[in-house]
Order: sequence, then C-alpha cells, then structure tokens
Amino acid sequence: MPAATDLKPSGACRALIREFEGMRLEAYRDSKGIPTIGVGHTKGVRMGDRCSIQQADVWLSQDLEDAVAGVQMLVKAPITQSMFDALVSFTFNLGASHLGESTLLILINKRNYKAAAEQFKRWVYAGKERLTGLERRRAAEAALFLDDGIPS
Repeated sequence: MPAATDLKPSGACRALIREFEGMRLEAYRDSKGIPTIGVGHTKGVRMGDRCSIQQADVWLSQDLEDAVAGVQMLVKAPITQSMFDALVSFTFNLGASHLGESTLLILINKRNYKAAAEQFKRWVYAGKERLTGLERRRAAEAALFLDDGIPS
C-alpha cells in the first residue's frame, strides 16, 4: 500500500474537482463570499477579474499542487489512489488547515478507513448554512474514498 507521498492526483481527481467547482472566466463570489475565478481559484482574485481557459487551467494545476502537498504532509497511514484523490478534492475545496484539524484525518491516520469515510458528510456547511452542492460533493468524495476498497 503506497504512502500519500508516493501518490499523484489521477484524472478522476481532476474530474471531480472540475465537476463541483465548475469553470468561470469572470470573478464571482463563492458560497462564503470569497472572490473566485477559474476552477475554484481564490488567491489574489478581485471582483471584476477575468481570465482565459488556459489561465484557469494553470491556476488549477497550481492550486492542485497546494492541495496535494497538504494531503502528503498530513496523511501518515497508507492509502489507496482513490482515497488520495478524495482527500485532494476535499483539501482543494476546504484547505489543508481544515483537513489537519479534522476527525477525518485522525481516523485515517488510525487506519480506521470506514469510519473516516463517514466523516465527509460532516463537511457540508458554508458558515452555518447547509448546502446541497456540498452534500453532493462530500457524497462523491466519500464514494471515491472507498472505491479501491479498504487497505489491509
């Protein structure tokens, strides 16, 4: 079973992120009011900003690298490719700090993978508001997390 540091995001990971983030070439405010552009890119974005599809893809690759680095730093237990992809999507959306302080991570590092998969559904709020889009995303991440089975 590979360590997180040995894994890279698969096409399924990128597809999941693209599906739930969408791609917008003009800045908009996300569910928390944060200026966002491209595929969920927030760094340095101001309302009124515009970008090309090519720039959105560059930012996606850079932001994906940040999410990967967070997962690789925090996950100490062996995980499958699907688990890695689900965690990268989760971290892309919420940031490594949220993964780092989560029961999800604690359970993974204790190798309690089934219980960890149940934790995704707790992360469906933007502020105090429960969002259907986040419910769907977390359900997809939880399903992907268990897609390759449970490591022995």
